[in-house]
Amino acid sequence: MAKKASKKTEEEPLRLFYIFYNQERWDNWLKTLQESSFEIDPKSEELPEGFRVLDSFSVDITLEVLKIIRLYQNKRFGREETLDKLSQVEAIVMSAAPEGDLEEIVEILQLPKLALFAGSRKYLEGGFDKDIKTLVKKGRDQIEKDMEAALESAASIGASVIDGAACCGKYVKDDLENPTLFDEWLIECERMSDAITSLKNFDESTGEDD
Repeated sequence: MAKKASKKTEEEPLRLFYIFYNQERWDNWLKTLQESSFEIDPKSEELPEGFRVLDSFSVDITLEVLKIIRLYQNKRFGREETLDKLSQVEAIVMSAAPEGDLEEIVEILQLPKLALFAGSRKYLEGGFDKDIKTLVKKGRDQIEKDMEAALESAASIGASVIDGAACCGKYVKDDLENPTLFDEWLIECERMSDAITSLKNFDESTGEDD
């Protein structure tokens, strides 16, 4: 019996190695953005530093949220605990944008994340529509009339991606001059797909290096 108790004691602390997205991490990214230049260099084909930082900022959020989902899939957390951790990160990421120069830039970051958080919750709830082609058509029709309904469609797409469906490159039009918010959500779903691939082996160790 003592042996079993000892084994349980060794297994339980594994969670403690995981450091989830927190306010300090968010603030550090904001500080980096504040210090970055968004000025376009006519002599360079590269995006300005600020936009490159913004992209890395966005990827970081998506990865950290999906690590929580991955731990749920690996049975490290129950559904309620996962929802709670997800809500904590959402509260940080979707908090009021700082006033001033960064306000509009942070809002550009936040709007696509609506699909990330809604899709993650939808996945945890289960019972979502998995017909991506129909969902894309429905969402595009809905976005101008009913944003909440369009977000529901995007959430089902995001949940399907977490569940293993392939999406959403072929549905994202590269030649769009004025992409809708739904198009931004599709791009986020594609980012989620990339993140899931990169997290394939996440949680194989105790998490010390993640």
